[in-house]
Amino acid sequence: MDNDLLAQRIRAFRKLKGFTQQELAQRLDVSVAVLGSLERGTRKPDPKLLTNIADTLGIDYNELIRISGN
Repeated sequence: MDNDLLAQRIRAFRKLKGFTQQELAQRLDVSVAVLGSLERGTRKPDPKLLTNIADTLGIDYNELIRISGN
């Protein structure tokens, strides 16, 4: 998956679920800088972190990584 598309989806789901970057970063036990770089698409996401993001946001992993139209 394209990092930019994934970054947009992470940010959109975070906002949809009502989390600030700081709140989500704390729940994930990562720094705000790490989460911010994921949301900007400048950091390649680790699959384990993506799983934790999906679990924390209460969404399916496949929903998080799905490319529109697939």
